[in-house]
Amino acid sequence: MTYHYVWLLWSAAFLGPWAILFVAAGSFRREMLRVSALTSLLGLTEPIFVPEYWNPPSLFELAQRTGFDIESLIFSFAIGGIGAAVYRVLLRRALRAVPPAEQHGARHRFHTLAIAAPALVFPPLYLLPWNPIYPAIAGLAVGGAANVLCRPDLARATLLGGLLFAALYAVFMTLLIVSTPGYIERVWNLPVLSGLLVAGIPIEELLFGFAFGTYWAGIYEHFTWTRLVRSGQCRPDSPNARPCEAR
Repeated sequence: MTYHYVWLLWSAAFLGPWAILFVAAGSFRREMLRVSALTSLLGLTEPIFVPEYWNPPSLFELAQRTGFDIESLIFSFAIGGIGAAVYRVLLRRALRAVPPAEQHGARHRFHTLAIAAPALVFPPLYLLPWNPIYPAIAGLAVGGAANVLCRPDLARATLLGGLLFAALYAVFMTLLIVSTPGYIERVWNLPVLSGLLVAGIPIEELLFGFAFGTYWAGIYEHFTWTRLVRSGQCRPDSPNARPCEAR
């Protein structure tokens, strides 16, 4: 069985739920595109994980020859938009501006630090003698926790966003196992990982899905000083607040 195009097809498959969420996102579509475009740059980190974590056959054998590949850009683009929009769209939440007075509260002194937490946590953890997937998971988890500590109003979105994305990611991993038997055993570097499998899925993948979802679920709201509200409550808090952006 050939595995040459599996990574391409699997990464492109994430564009399916991305497109569904994009159609349902209303006026959040522009922001979803922005988040996806920025997240696609994470695909450039692929040399950190190839071949230490996995070594997928890729288009033009780019991953094997350079560490970079086209599939990672597609994958990162898709999961970025999904992570930012899944909670908001499925639970029909709108965005409302955080009042300027609240932005200067004591907690918000750490606003920039909380957003940058994954990038700050990853490098020192990467230097430890373990597989790079673990500092990646830890960095995202710390980022999600930092978002909540700085913005407690994002706690619900952070938790549910993580669970929703992890569930979707588990479905895609299951489809990969069913459609391409033996692919995980061939491509993932299982001997250097924990060895824990859940229904055939490496536990590291499930932890990554949850950690990624927790951080990305609230990153747009944190970065732009907005909060999620029920669509029926879409009213400005004060004359200085922006109108809600979507319903």
